[in-house]
Amino acid sequence: MNSGGSDTAREPGREDAWSAGDYARNARFVSDLGAPVVQLLDPRPGEEILDLGCGDGVLSQRLAEAGARVVGVDASPDMVAAAQARGVDARLADAHALPFDAAFDAVFSNAAMHWMTRPDAVIAGVARALRPGGRFVAEFGGAGNVAAIRTAIIAVLSRDYGIDTTLDQIWYFPTDAEHRARLEAGGFAVEEIALIPRPTPVTAGIEAWLATLAAPALRLLPEAERTEAAARIGALLAPALRDQAGNWRADYVRLRFRARLR
Repeated sequence: MNSGGSDTAREPGREDAWSAGDYARNARFVSDLGAPVVQLLDPRPGEEILDLGCGDGVLSQRLAEAGARVVGVDASPDMVAAAQARGVDARLADAHALPFDAAFDAVFSNAAMHWMTRPDAVIAGVARALRPGGRFVAEFGGAGNVAAIRTAIIAVLSRDYGIDTTLDQIWYFPTDAEHRARLEAGGFAVEEIALIPRPTPVTAGIEAWLATLAAPALRLLPEAERTEAAARIGALLAPALRDQAGNWRADYVRLRFRARLR
C-alpha cells in the first residue's frame, strides 16, 4: 500500500483491482509524506534495500538516488508495472511469503503494512530477507488510524446493506506495544517505535479517497452499489472531517519504527 508509498502490498486475490492511475490521481499524498521514514532509514550508497510494498516506485526511486541498490515488491501487477516503468527493479510478490534469504542490508516500507493482515508472517519473511544486523524501517497505519472513516464504513455497510464486518480482514492497525512485541518475537531489537497522529488533507475529496484507499471495503458490495455507498459514508463523515470551506482531512495515525535484526 509499499513502498512507493502506495498502500498496496495485499493478500493474493485482491491485487487486480488496484489501479496505479487512480493512486496517482487520488492518493499521491501518501508517497509525498514519506520523507520522514526515508530519513529514518538513512539509505547509504551501495546498500541493498528491499522496498516492501513498493507501489508505483516513487520512494524506491528516492532510495536509489541515495546510491542504494533497490528491489521493490508489491502484490499489485498494475503497481509493479508502474514501478518498472520508472526504472525500478520491481517484482510481483506476496508480502506474507517473501522469497528472499539474507539478501538485503535493510527493508523499508511506507504506507503498506496495514494491508498485510498476517503481520507475523511478514515479520518472519523480513527477518529471512535481511542479513545479520540488518535494519527494518517502516511507517504504516497504527491504532486509531482512519477511526472515523472506518466507523462510518462499518455503519453504512451494516445499516444500509446488511453486511456485518469489523474490517479486520482488510486492515491491520496495531498499537505500538502490540507491534513492538511482534517484532521482538520475530528476532528484532526495536530501536524506536511510536504512534504519530497526522491529520491529512484529502484534496481529491472523501469519495475519491474511499474509492481508492478503501477499495477492499467497498468491494464487499456489488459493483453497482459502491458509488452510492461511498456517498452515504461521506455524508456521515462530513460533520467530523470536512471544514466549512468544503476541505476534507482524513484522521490518520501512523505507526513508525526502526528495528534491527539480532
